[in-house]
Amino acid sequence: MHQRPREPERSPEVDAEERRQPIIVGLAGGIGSGKSTVARAFADLGALVLDSDQTARAALARPEVLTQLREWWGDECIAEDGSPDRRAIARIIFADSVQRSRLEALIHPLVTRLHDQQIAETDAHQTPMIVIDSPLLFEAGLDDRCDAIIFVDAPRPNRLSRVRQTRGWDDAELAQREKSQLSLENKRRRVHYTIVNDADPTGLVVKVRELFETIMSTEGRGPK
Repeated sequence: MHQRPREPERSPEVDAEERRQPIIVGLAGGIGSGKSTVARAFADLGALVLDSDQTARAALARPEVLTQLREWWGDECIAEDGSPDRRAIARIIFADSVQRSRLEALIHPLVTRLHDQQIAETDAHQTPMIVIDSPLLFEAGLDDRCDAIIFVDAPRPNRLSRVRQTRGWDDAELAQREKSQLSLENKRRRVHYTIVNDADPTGLVVKVRELFETIMSTEGRGPK
């Protein structure tokens, strides 16, 4: 079992039941495997989803982060309206692993800090499960906060079809992005459960519900 973040200090009068935290589940998988779809299915079952991509985008727009980006890469990485130019930043970091590591070292702690705050403030009586949806779950160290990790598996042709439709990527772009992450084999070795997303939406919902019930039963921390 992975280490859970330390709970904030509470008054000794607070009943132990009130200090319970939800089960924390991480989602891993290849790019375009459908992790966000799985996360939404968990949300429909009452889970709170922490979207690391969304959090990272917000962190990227913080004034102190923008100042640092401009110092590193100049105005090229800042859009005309003063917001981060995410396409320009992507070109920089996916062409140079050193620059990518530098950006991750800046952004990952901000994302982790916000996740820790949300986890600490969530009561298991009201929200039995928190799902961390992060493309860099292991790289950012977010797996250390998880009680269980799910691998969302999908055939490469299906994943390529999804990223073509949603992001306009071709096979070469997908391959380049995948090189910046842990290999799928490495991820598979580090998870507890696997869901196969074979493009059957109804079947996927059923799989998520069954796994939700399994995890809640196994961990035994659901609302009484």
